[in-house]
Amino acid sequence: MKKVVVFGAGMVAAPHVRYLLEHGYEVTVATRTVSKADRIIAGHEHGHSASVTVTDPETLRPYIKDADVAVSLLPPPYHPMVAKICIEEKTHLVTTSYVSDAMKELHEDAVKADIILLNELGLDPGIDHMSAKKVIDEVHSKGGKIDGFLSLCGALPSPQANNNPFGYKFSWSPRGVLLASRNSAKFMIDGQIVDVPGEELFAHYKFHYVEGFGWVENYPNRNSLPYIDLYGIKETKTMYRGTLRYIGWSETMKRIADLKLLDVTEKNLSKTTYRQLIAEIVGASEQDDIVDAVARYLGTEPYSTVVRKLEWLGLFSDRVIGLERGSNLDALVQLMLEKLRYEPGEVDVDLMQHHFFVSYPDGSKKELVSTLIDYGIPNGDTSVARTVGLPAAIGVRLILEGKISLRGVQIPVHPEIYRPVLEELENLGIKFHEKEKEIN
Repeated sequence: MKKVVVFGAGMVAAPHVRYLLEHGYEVTVATRTVSKADRIIAGHEHGHSASVTVTDPETLRPYIKDADVAVSLLPPPYHPMVAKICIEEKTHLVTTSYVSDAMKELHEDAVKADIILLNELGLDPGIDHMSAKKVIDEVHSKGGKIDGFLSLCGALPSPQANNNPFGYKFSWSPRGVLLASRNSAKFMIDGQIVDVPGEELFAHYKFHYVEGFGWVENYPNRNSLPYIDLYGIKETKTMYRGTLRYIGWSETMKRIADLKLLDVTEKNLSKTTYRQLIAEIVGASEQDDIVDAVARYLGTEPYSTVVRKLEWLGLFSDRVIGLERGSNLDALVQLMLEKLRYEPGEVDVDLMQHHFFVSYPDGSKKELVSTLIDYGIPNGDTSVARTVGLPAAIGVRLILEGKISLRGVQIPVHPEIYRPVLEELENLGIKFHEKEKEIN
């Protein structure tokens, strides 16, 4: 029986592990908190739990050595560490995270070890690559050119669960969501490159309509330009990747960034209240009205929607933060975890939409729109858990079945990966709907 070790038992692990167990593999879930692993395995005869400490790499080695494929669902900084052990033990690796520079450096060593380090096999990154590359390759096979490409993705509460002022709930790592809010962005529109510094990220949002869902907003997602080469569309004049949110999110996050609440500098917050933290940032005294002080600092009115949202969240309260070593971002995460969480029975929704602006040799021009709207399962798996965990699990199965011959550091832009993964996702109910219209 083929063996898989999965490191991490977080929010996206359950459907991943279940898929592998249901397909007849022996799976060990290795994590710091064994009780989480036990819940995921749920007594399956071929499931095992183990305790590991990621800060001590040697605790991981025995499980990697014993496995045919290792899966890292750990925080991204740990992936290269796991990958190095995989190379030494000649064990394949799958992750759902972006390829870091440290991971790229391992390519030749992985090739020599005759293993694949398959990354970016989740939702975004992952399904975005595969669904985009499928259409791009089809267009190219017909002699067409991609004149422009936009790719948008967001994980949101479903409309029925959209019941807080922020229009957002966490279906994956809250800290990860907020850290991503610090990223700078770069994209190209009609041949012009646009650079957006991290502190201005949320000032560059636009409204967007998703047929079958409604109006949302999008803001740029990291550096879009490398995908021109990765997707093989050097002819394109527009390359934009964006993140989707309900309307109002970008303005709120811009003000949160202005208040330095995304700062990660650690300090002693064990006796500091949220009001005191905010007062120090905006230069308010004990006697000042904190709402008025924040409004003045942000250059807005005390009754503005953004200020009211921050008050609702609890940022002006006398509650003690209680972190001996923590940052402004950590203090913000604490409140958001409490106020922006899914209640039992509530479901999330994943939105992904690609726009391809295509020209063909006969002179015709078309816009192709490919849309995924996937809802979570009430009292079951979230859509995020399914759309992140299942592609990675399918990738593991393809490796174990010998259907992926690629070696080294890879992402799923190759037909031998994306075709069977997308086909299996359709079988599991995760499917894109495509439309096209003529462009005059």
